[in-house]
Amino acid sequence: MENHNTSKSNAVYNLKLHLVLVTKYRKEILNQELLDYLNEAFSEILTAWNCKLVEFGGEADHIHMLLDIHPALNISVLINNLKTASARRARNRFEQHLKQFYWKPLFWHRAYFVCSVGGATLETVRAYVQSQGTEEHAQKKSKTLARPHPGCA
Repeated sequence: MENHNTSKSNAVYNLKLHLVLVTKYRKEILNQELLDYLNEAFSEILTAWNCKLVEFGGEADHIHMLLDIHPALNISVLINNLKTASARRARNRFEQHLKQFYWKPLFWHRAYFVCSVGGATLETVRAYVQSQGTEEHAQKKSKTLARPHPGCA
């Protein structure tokens, strides 16, 4: 992965965020087809915001993303837009699947986790995001229940 500075206008920056979104009521709605669709949707939405989806991974009830953003952004506005736009797209595309879980047009929990990452911890977070949904991650998860996300204080 490239970890370089970006120069635009009067700013040189290298801003990476680790973002975690959880499904409403922590329902296990995210199958592989839906995760693949969300990966594409988030990539498109972030491109429209002049940002980049660096990594994406998830499990049945949550997703992890590693984002490359620019300094002019209000992070909470970006995240709320990501949640709204991705939920709308997913509900339109997977309406029948989601009706099994929600009788209202719900998708993401209103809360989220976000932290900045960089330097030495970036590869650690990237590996963690990539491991989401793997058998190895499930084994580690069962051994350590309440450990903080890597690279985040």
